[in-house]
Amino acid sequence: MNELNFVSAGDGARIAYRFDGDAGKPVLVLSNSIGTTLRMWDAQVESLSQHFRVLRYDFRGHGGSSVAAGAYSLDRLGRDVIELLDALGIERAHFLGLSLGGFVGQWLGIHAPERIDRLILSNTSSYLGPAKQFDERIAAVQQAPDMAETAEMFLGNWFPAHMLAAKESVVEDFRHMLLAIDRQGLAGLFAAVRDADLRRTIALISRPTLVIAGQYDTVTAASHSELIAATIPDAKLVVLPAVHLSNVEYPAEFMEAVLGFLR
Repeated sequence: MNELNFVSAGDGARIAYRFDGDAGKPVLVLSNSIGTTLRMWDAQVESLSQHFRVLRYDFRGHGGSSVAAGAYSLDRLGRDVIELLDALGIERAHFLGLSLGGFVGQWLGIHAPERIDRLILSNTSSYLGPAKQFDERIAAVQQAPDMAETAEMFLGNWFPAHMLAAKESVVEDFRHMLLAIDRQGLAGLFAAVRDADLRRTIALISRPTLVIAGQYDTVTAASHSELIAATIPDAKLVVLPAVHLSNVEYPAEFMEAVLGFLR
C-alpha cells in the first residue's frame, strides 16, 4: 500500500497516511517537521522499510490532511496519532519524530506509553517560547500574500549556508513543499508549538528513548536535546554536525543512529 490513504480523526479532520514495507514487520511511525509533508522522509524510507512497516502521515493542516480552522493543540496532534493507530489496528509501534514530530513523540511517551515501543526524538524541544514570537509568526503568515517569505525563513533555519548557496536539489524540494503548505494549517501548528511546555512532564517517559541533536541547530538548539536526554530516564543522546534537518543533511549518520537504536 504505497498511495495516500485517509482516516477520520475524532473531530472529523481527515488525516492522510501511507505505508511502506511488508505488513508482517514491526511498525515504525514517522512524524514530520512543521512546514513539511510526509515526503520529508523519502530518502529514509527505502532503508527503513527493509526492517519495518513504515507508517507516515501528514499533520492536520498540511499535505493531504484536511485544514481545520483555528489553533491546533499538541493534545489534538497526539490524539491524531492514537486515532490513526486505532483505525489501522496497530496496538504498538516505534515512533520517530523530528522537530514538531518530536513534540508529538514526547506527548505520546507521556500520555500513551502503552502504544510506544521505542521512541526517537530528533531535532526537537520540550518548549520553544516565548508565546509572543509565535503570535507574531501567526499574524505574519496570515497577512502575507503567499508563502514565499515564510518559505525562505524556514529554509534559512533548516539548511547550512553552503547548501542554500548551491541551491541543492534537496533544498529546492523542500522549497516546493513549503510553498504548497496551507497558511491556515501552518498558523494552526504554530499555535500548537506556542502553547506546548513539556519540560517537566517528560520525566514521566518510561519508554526507551534516543535523542538526536543538531550541533548547529538554531531552531531547536542542541542544548534543548541535551535537556531532554537528561530529563527522560536512561535516554541516549547522539549529536550530529547538522543544522535542523539531520535526516537530510547527514542521512548516513542519521540512519546509523536510528537503526542501531531500533534494532
